[in-house]
This record gives sequence, C-alpha cells and structure tokens, in this order.
Amino acid sequence: MKHGSALRGLFGHAWLTLRLNFRSLQALSYGYLVPVFFLLAFGSVFRSDTPPLLHQMGQLLTITILGGACFGLPTGLVAERERGVWRRYRLLPVSSGGLVAGTIAARIVIVAGAVVLQVALARWIYGTPWPSHPLAGIAAYLVVAWAFLGLGLLIAALADDVPAVQALGQCLFLPMIMIGGVGVPLAALPAWAQRLAGFMPGRYAVDVLQRCVADPRGLAGAGFSLGALLVIGAAGGLVGTKLFRWDAGRRVGRRGLAWSGVALGAWLAVGLAAAGTGRLEPVLPGTAYEQITPEQVDAITYDDLPEDNELVTRMSPPFARGHEPAFVLGFREKLAAWPPGHVDDAGQRVRNLLSVAAVADICADLHEAEIGRMVYDQLRIAVGDARLRLVLAWVILRPDDGQVLAGIPELNLKRRPAERVVRERSTLYAKKYLGRLLGKLHD
Repeated sequence: MKHGSALRGLFGHAWLTLRLNFRSLQALSYGYLVPVFFLLAFGSVFRSDTPPLLHQMGQLLTITILGGACFGLPTGLVAERERGVWRRYRLLPVSSGGLVAGTIAARIVIVAGAVVLQVALARWIYGTPWPSHPLAGIAAYLVVAWAFLGLGLLIAALADDVPAVQALGQCLFLPMIMIGGVGVPLAALPAWAQRLAGFMPGRYAVDVLQRCVADPRGLAGAGFSLGALLVIGAAGGLVGTKLFRWDAGRRVGRRGLAWSGVALGAWLAVGLAAAGTGRLEPVLPGTAYEQITPEQVDAITYDDLPEDNELVTRMSPPFARGHEPAFVLGFREKLAAWPPGHVDDAGQRVRNLLSVAAVADICADLHEAEIGRMVYDQLRIAVGDARLRLVLAWVILRPDDGQVLAGIPELNLKRRPAERVVRERSTLYAKKYLGRLLGKLHD
C-alpha cells in the first residue's frame, strides 16, 4: 500500500471513531462527566489550599488519562470486536497497524478534550492558575497517554468481552489510585507503599504532569520519569499489538498470556532502576516546609555564622564564568546528575544536597569550599529561589526533620561522619545559603 493511502486510511478511521464516540451518550458520560466528577471531588477536599488544586492537578489529570486508557479504549475495541466490526475491517485495503493507530489517535484526542475541560473548569470554579508550561504540558500529556494507551491496548487484547475489560481495567486502575501515588498523594502513603509505587507508571505520570503545572523548571529533571513512561508504553503497545484479535471467537492461549509478562517486566525493570538510583526513598509530607511563614523566615538571625574562609562551613566566592577549575567542572556535572538531588520531595531534595556540603566540610575535603559553593548553585537550579527560601528556613527551624546522608561515595565522599554532626553542619550551610538569597549576607 502506498504511503499516502495508509495515511488517508489512518485519518479516515480516526475521524470515524471520533464521530461514533460523540454520538454515544455512554461514551460522552464516561469520557467527560466522570472527569468532571473527579474535579469536583478533588475541589471539595483541597479547595482550602492556596491556590486551590494547584498541587493536585498532576494527580487529577493522571486519573483522567488513566481512565480513558484502562476503560475507554479497550471497551470500545472489545465492543466492536464482539459485534464483528473488526472482522469486517480486515477486508479493507488498510493495514491492521493503520486501523489500530487510528483508534489510538482518536482516543488521544478524546482524552485531551477531557484534560482541557478539567483545566478550564478548575480555573473557572476554583481559580486554579493555568499551567506554568503549556507547551511542555502538551509533550508530557502525549508521553503519559502513550504509556497508558499501550496498557489499554494490552487489556483489549487479553479481555474476551466487555465485562472482562472492566475487571482487568480495575486491576490496573485501583492499585495505582490507592497505593500508586495517583489518587492518594505520594507523601501521604506509608514508606512501603511509596516504594511499591515506583514500580507503577502512575507515579511517573503524576510527576511529569505536575511539573508542567506548577514547577518553575518545567520538565527539567524529569528525564527518568519520561523514560519510564516511554518504556512502559512501548512494552504494553508491543504486546497489545502482538496479541491483537480481529475475531471474538479467537482466544488468547498460554503463549499469549506469557507475552503479557513482557509488559509487566517493563514495570519491574523501571522499579528496579528507580530503586538502584535512589529514587524510591520515602517522600516527606510537602506541608512541612510550606507551613513556614514569612515572619518565621525574617526572624532567623545570622550572627553566629563562621566566615566563609574559616575552618567550619567553608565556601568559595562565586566562580568566574569560563574560568572554573577542572575539579569544579567535573564535580558540578556529577552533582547535577546525582539521583538523590532529584527526589520528588523538595524538602528531602534540599536535605540531600546540604548533606554533600556538610560531609565535605566535616571530612576536610581538599575542595570543601568549592563544593559548598556548587551545592548552593545546584540548590537554586533544582528547587528554585522562591521555594528554596521556605525549605532552607524549615531546615534551620526544624533541624531534626527529614533524613540526612552521612556516606556519599558516589561523589567520592567516602567517610561517614556521625549523623548528628551532619545535621549541625547542614543547618549552618542552610543559614549561609538563606542569608544570601534574602540579601542579608554578602556574597
């Protein structure tokens, strides 16, 4: 078949699927009324936040995309297969891949409409700000949709009828809602559930979508989450295409069920990679530092701080651009890629980076002053000045909260000082950094 004919077939089938969907009252209810219900439910619970729903939009949009993938796509495919529609499609001069791609393209448009509706209604009803990075948000939506629609295609291949779609869909939907960091915020889950969520795509979907809504850096630092979603979507789509059935009378045998292990293997591989790179450490409740008031920040004093060139908490002056020593260039690159410096919780992210400066200082590393400066620079990049002020104040006012890292061999800081000392030095560095951010200390 010619390339132009294949494209016409794909778009033609996608257009037909869209028309049929918007003629179905049931499809419109599931596709648009249910997302609005979730919006109102979230709004009733989180409307007291400032601004309302801003920190829950990633969860809300993930639920919408997940529902369209786990129920909308496979229900439509299986219902058409039961009516013999797909058996008749085989007679068309269009490749099977083009027909399936047309169905998925139509579903992407349908779910995108629900996502836009939720964002607009959140703005209209609750005053939720518009996403900070709309273009990045479109890219994030496509990646999340890719991951979940791949799973939807797999459900359609495994399910023999529409009730089976509901059962299989719930097997994916409910765990991600309850313990996957989607319906319940990740920080509210117990530590074991947070680690288990690292094996599920929902956690990574919330991460990339929330970054586009509220994170000043957008998708910067979301490489692992994006890669995880692409891998999971590719595995699910590959197996779903491999097991795709045209005829309702055909059943999936043992070999087909074995193929489904490939899709689950992708989840396992992603989770193991996250665990191996330190990304599954428990996330602290985000309200810990968000409850710090401006009055508390202003009340912090800096009279007891040692000078930058003294023995304790040394810190070099800002580096001259283009004239950095070789050590600085190499260490800065390692620090920017260091996984504990990119954990989901901003409070723990700051604690981890402060630990680098503290351990280098305690162990009298030859480059402790340069490391203290690089940690400050990396904190501003990884967290953003506005949030960093609150988190540093939280570290100063609540020095025993969160976790600190005593051993950091991956950055060639191999000695393990006592945790108590690391906390003390972290607090001193936090004061030095906060004073500079507020203009109360000369840099």
